[in-house]
Amino acid sequence: MKNVLGKFGAAASAAALLVSASVVNAHGIWFAQRANQLGLIYGVGSDDLDMVKRLPLIKGVSGYDAQWNPVVATLRAAGPIVLVDSDEPVSAVAAWMDNGVWSKTPDGEWHKKGYDEVPNAIISERTMKFAVHLLKLPMPKGGVPILKDQVLQIIPVPAAIPEQLGKPLTVKILFNGKPAAGALVKQDFVNDPDQEPLKAAADGTVTLNVRNQGLNVIGATFVGPSDQPAKYKKIEYLATLSFVLPHAPE
Repeated sequence: MKNVLGKFGAAASAAALLVSASVVNAHGIWFAQRANQLGLIYGVGSDDLDMVKRLPLIKGVSGYDAQWNPVVATLRAAGPIVLVDSDEPVSAVAAWMDNGVWSKTPDGEWHKKGYDEVPNAIISERTMKFAVHLLKLPMPKGGVPILKDQVLQIIPVPAAIPEQLGKPLTVKILFNGKPAAGALVKQDFVNDPDQEPLKAAADGTVTLNVRNQGLNVIGATFVGPSDQPAKYKKIEYLATLSFVLPHAPE
């Protein structure tokens, strides 16, 4: 992917000043198991919205083996859901989505148009979604690298993820590979979407507690400057990191 904000990479710290409460409940993408297969989900909280009709908005999907070597992974519509396919064993998958330009009018309605077409808009933004899923724990030595196409990415530091809920986990939020100071982080994007987000420190780190003995979806939001200010005032990036902690044997 050509970095949509490559020329703003050096301005990540300045972009953090644009983070606001208005982005806290934005929709995101994440991976989760559906009927013993891995699906790509679009929504927020318990909302599992129509990903099939949004499939053309997915601009890239990647698979990785246990040493983080790329393997081919593809997406396919299977009835009402989107599943991940790969002919090779995968230890991690990633995807990114260009959700386009949206404007909100004073009546609370959202329109898929820019500020140039909706001049009375109170919000006008471009929205980009990113997701990384770890299929196998513990992770390979060295942890999660900076992945291709993940303009905003959540990386566990140090590399190990605790295998029990309630244990502390430190993550670093990266924007164009650099610390995203001020990014807003939720420890449970799916089960507690209205939680008060944590704010990333100057080095991009946040320490939270692992929330679930099962699927965990950590969400991070970061707002960067517009590259087309006449059309939208900001670019909102939302990234998720998902993984599953094993339950006790039956």
